Amino acid sequence: MIKTILIDDEQECLDVLEMELKSYCSDILILSKCLSGEEGIRAIGQFNPELVFLDISMPNMNGFAMLSKLEKYNFDVIFVTAYDSFALTAFEFCAIDYLLKPVLTEKLIRAVERVREKHKKPINVHSLELLLANMRAGVQVRKTVAVPTVEGLEFIATDDIIYIEADSSYTWINLVNQEKIIVSRTLKDIELLLKGQNFARIHQSYLVNLQHVKRYVKGDNGTLVMNNGKLLQVSRANKVKLMNLVKLQS
Repeated sequence: MIKTILIDDEQECLDVLEMELKSYCSDILILSKCLSGEEGIRAIGQFNPELVFLDISMPNMNGFAMLSKLEKYNFDVIFVTAYDSFALTAFEFCAIDYLLKPVLTEKLIRAVERVREKHKKPINVHSLELLLANMRAGVQVRKTVAVPTVEGLEFIATDDIIYIEADSSYTWINLVNQEKIIVSRTLKDIELLLKGQNFARIHQSYLVNLQHVKRYVKGDNGTLVMNNGKLLQVSRANKVKLMNLVKLQS
């Protein structure tokens, strides 16, 4: 049985979620239903759950604030939320499960199945810490991002990023001070994290900060000259999108 706590400020949401879990996920053992972040903190301390279903938008203390007050994270989290798309890209980047309200039964079943799979491995506390770091930075107006490196979390000012280069399952982040940081995420993951900001995918290997583009050089598909002198090839698949994005004429 998976020891579980439900946290949501709406009683109806708690009741419906409880009913769905009991009907379709027989190995979920609900130990407590909480109507606030404060109640959630007390229940987590009392019951030591393996899984928490957590609403984000709650009065007084939202879901992220509640998590940030905990001294340790030894449980999985499934967010049940009506949050915006920027937050959802952060969830995807950090490999945290989430469900959009109103919760669909089939998606609830799949989310619990993913938790079962996770429980066969050590809980990825690092992912939850990474999510909290990025959410604290403010997803929609973020000037700093937290990215996972081999040593822990690296906080990087987005304005300092010139371009990002793919390297198999890792990426290299190239900064204005000529420093290069290797990140244990794919380029697609980083692109999701920076979605909505001033970055453009110009090639399967490159994501560039448009404010650091010095000029575009015509060619088969074109080349970008970055402010640090680096020449980056534009792919055929991304040329038109890039031209539209920066309003350049080929």
